[in-house]
Amino acid sequence: MPPGEQPDEIEVVRPDLRLPLAQPFTGIEAADVQDVGPVVRGKVRDVVDLGDRLALIATDRLSAFDRILGTVPYRGQVLNQLSAWWFDRIADLVPTHMVGVPDPNVMIARKCRPLPVEVVVRSRLTGTTGTSLWTLYAAGARHVYGMRFPDGLKKNDQLPRPIITPTTKGAMGAHDRPISERDIVESGLVEARCWDEVRSIALALFERGARTAAEAGLVLVDTKYEFGLDPDGRVVIIDEVHTPDSSRFWRAATVEERLAAGGQPENLDKEIVRLAFAAQGFVGEGDPPPLATGLAIRTAEVYLEVFEVLTGHPLVPACYPATPRVVTAVRLHHRA
Repeated sequence: MPPGEQPDEIEVVRPDLRLPLAQPFTGIEAADVQDVGPVVRGKVRDVVDLGDRLALIATDRLSAFDRILGTVPYRGQVLNQLSAWWFDRIADLVPTHMVGVPDPNVMIARKCRPLPVEVVVRSRLTGTTGTSLWTLYAAGARHVYGMRFPDGLKKNDQLPRPIITPTTKGAMGAHDRPISERDIVESGLVEARCWDEVRSIALALFERGARTAAEAGLVLVDTKYEFGLDPDGRVVIIDEVHTPDSSRFWRAATVEERLAAGGQPENLDKEIVRLAFAAQGFVGEGDPPPLATGLAIRTAEVYLEVFEVLTGHPLVPACYPATPRVVTAVRLHHRA
């Protein structure tokens, strides 16, 4: 097999979740909604500025190692609808930016000022990216994110309690960088009182997420949150919450057995893509290899399973091609 290529036949986690292959939804162009508002294309979302609100369009583009690696069928729909599900269930902990979901791939959100850091909460010593706790620890670092870690820890070890390991936000193609909570405040990235509120909310969200995941047979290992300030200066959670893109989930039923045998947990998240690319030697530098069809399908099935076990019902696949319905939803909301 040529270097960098993967077989299309990859064992699936849930064979009963076979899905129809969808035409990849790569996003909309500015010309599609030029009479509505300007479009900004991020790594995985297209954002239409509607004035005091934004239309956040979740595409099927998949990003890892701060690179766009390819497209995964129904990825955007899973993340959009699962985030909406979570936003409804955490509203008592923190205000959210969500206004409505007029299309499976579209969320209308209040315009907020994003904080310039990503808030990552971790409960295990694991990960594969350059900012992951295990990657840094395995490279010899013992004082990271403003915290000291003892020698002798092993990959996937449980931490005494969930911890916050923030990172800066890298621009398109640039890498995020680890940063300590102290440096966030002392450098003026986030005001001290605001950061205290953010960290308190983040830990409460993680506790809620871990409990809900456990009820669904999952372990919420770590997750990324993004926060912003609304026009009144209130802390608001934005972006997405507890999705298989922003979180690491393990299958609870097999974790202890696999770890006791010296193996790895069953990943039900984007980590399956990271591990596959890392096995090919790509961890973020240079041009990534193509996302193999089999790996894309397996990822889609994993995302569908997480959606189903968390929400209690299967995803109803939206029609493809996605652009016509997405543009119609944005236009109708703009006119309303």
